[in-house]
Amino acid sequence: MGMAEEFKKGIFYSALGKYSNVVIQLLVTAILSRILTPDEYGIVAVVNVFLIFFQMLADFGIGPAIIQNKTLTKQEINSIFGFSLYLALFLGIIFAFAGYPISAFYNNQVYRPISIVLAVTLFFYGILVVPQSILLREKRFSTVNIVMILANIAAGVVSVVLAINGFSYYSLIISNTVKAALLFSIFYMKTNLKAQLKIDKKPLKKIFSFSKNQFLFNFINYFSRNLDSVLIGRYLSSSSLAFYDKAYQVSLYPNQILTNVISPVIQPIMSNYETDYKKIKDVYLKITSILATIGLPLSVFLFFNSNEIILFLFGDQWGDSVITFQILALSVWIQMISSSSGAIFQSANRTDLLLLSGILSAIVTVTAITIGVIAGSIESVALMVVLAFTINFIQMNYLLMYRLFQSNFEGVIKVLIKPIIMALIQAVFFLVVPSLPFANFINLVIYGIAFIVLFFIGLLVTGQLKLLKELILKNK
Repeated sequence: MGMAEEFKKGIFYSALGKYSNVVIQLLVTAILSRILTPDEYGIVAVVNVFLIFFQMLADFGIGPAIIQNKTLTKQEINSIFGFSLYLALFLGIIFAFAGYPISAFYNNQVYRPISIVLAVTLFFYGILVVPQSILLREKRFSTVNIVMILANIAAGVVSVVLAINGFSYYSLIISNTVKAALLFSIFYMKTNLKAQLKIDKKPLKKIFSFSKNQFLFNFINYFSRNLDSVLIGRYLSSSSLAFYDKAYQVSLYPNQILTNVISPVIQPIMSNYETDYKKIKDVYLKITSILATIGLPLSVFLFFNSNEIILFLFGDQWGDSVITFQILALSVWIQMISSSSGAIFQSANRTDLLLLSGILSAIVTVTAITIGVIAGSIESVALMVVLAFTINFIQMNYLLMYRLFQSNFEGVIKVLIKPIIMALIQAVFFLVVPSLPFANFINLVIYGIAFIVLFFIGLLVTGQLKLLKELILKNK
């Protein structure tokens, strides 16, 4: 099977999984947002920041390293799996007691019992890293994504049932535990792994160089991408965090729908070409062209329709999220393109450059978020986050084009010109069209139809329609 066919197959199943999960997530969130209060969501948003941190520690860069290294034997992978089991257990125990310092930091004792429940969640997320990576290494994209759908459906049902029966924020926490346990159980059965309880250092040394840089990047990236939630929850309020978090999560939906469909497929396929930088560069520019073609016009649409989107999805009590989402919408296209860069660095076996990019991004992002929090509003934080995304987009492409591919910005600029024209077409329309007096859903339908029509007009005017056809029909 050629590379193009592998991409098509991988993207098909990845799209099936991601799109289904986004629909499930939207439905569940729409229901829960009308049952749970912003304060309850704020509590979960706070503790999720720390859960994600511990999940990153549990991964330790092992997942991408297993995918990249094709020389690992089954026995060596079993040994790495045994190590991940011990690591997950150790971190789970620590997290069970982490509720005490978290409660002290936020001056709210509720985090103590929550941390005990989430310790179980963390354990399952930690031990599913190896089996999931094995399935991706073997390009079993259909298995991974179908299991993801089933787990998300189960978690969604659990969360809604618990919320209706008065479990408050625990409805979100327990459902996450159910999801993690289901994912591990099925992935484990599909891979026939056997944990080697006596740890062998040789397999760990074999992946250490790659996983070390990957882990350090994840570690730095975590703080730069989650500092906003930590500081907003501490220095503004839990409700402010809930409004910010809702806006931020909606701004990530295009990534979940588009970029996260492509990114999981890139490394498993492109790792076979890790020394062919020209091929990897061509793939990156084509992916950038596709994502920019969709992302730039979409950013414009989201910016002008932020009020209808937020109120339709979550209800009138979430109106304070509107302006924040409108600001963050401007960065949607940047986030979409940037999200694929990590897989490109990994495919070229250059996690050292990925780490450097992470360090530079962290410096910019931390500075920007701090300034935003000092300004005293979630809108100012959002504005500074967009500025940070823009600066980091430039430095990331510098490392890719100049340091990795020994090229220049010309290729990136060239693939962005036509998408920018398409975005301008959308902007002109939404600037001159009058506000509609109908309900939010009706307005969204009308504006959505206009967006689709203008999008296809933009494809025809710029010639991007021909490019998309070539990419879809290409078989080699």
